[in-house]
Amino acid sequence: MDRYAGAGDEAADRARQQERHYQLLSALQSLVKELPSSFQQRLSYTTLSDLALALLDGTVFEIVQGLLEIQHLTEKSLYNQRLRLQNEHRVLRQTLRQKHLEAQQSCRPHNLPVLQAAQQRELEALEHRIREEQQAMDRKIVLELDRKVADQQSTLEKAGVAGFYVTTNPQELTLQMNLLELIRKLQQRGCQMGKPAL
Repeated sequence: MDRYAGAGDEAADRARQQERHYQLLSALQSLVKELPSSFQQRLSYTTLSDLALALLDGTVFEIVQGLLEIQHLTEKSLYNQRLRLQNEHRVLRQTLRQKHLEAQQSCRPHNLPVLQAAQQRELEALEHRIREEQQAMDRKIVLELDRKVADQQSTLEKAGVAGFYVTTNPQELTLQMNLLELIRKLQQRGCQMGKPAL
């Protein structure tokens, strides 16, 4: 007799899962209508159904939230690194200007043109160094952000989220960003309605 009670519970669980799947799929379909038509066409019923299945237990919502938090921390850290570099450059410029001013004040008038020419070369060398360091920092930031995107893609692919795999193709990246936005909107709806994901 217990075996039949267990089978009834399983059937009820399957029915709840199926209902939840339909709810998620319906919500996704309505959210997709807000996307540009070029992306609507790329999100087939099968893709949306697979995405809804991946979202059923709520784990993907937690993963996305974690990835978002990591991304924000990374962006903040990179921003602060760039800010520190800019401040260092500002101090270098101020120090050089002060040094030049002091040298000009103690210079004899007939040597002033030679001194100013040398100071101009020194200033240009500093500006060149600053440009190089800023470009190197910007390259580092872009590489770090690209690595973060690849990590996110890999994590979501391993979690079985439809549409995610490691790629640098701009169209695929935009599609994945739209999928993430759909997941985030579903998550926000869930918070507003007091349910785990709807």
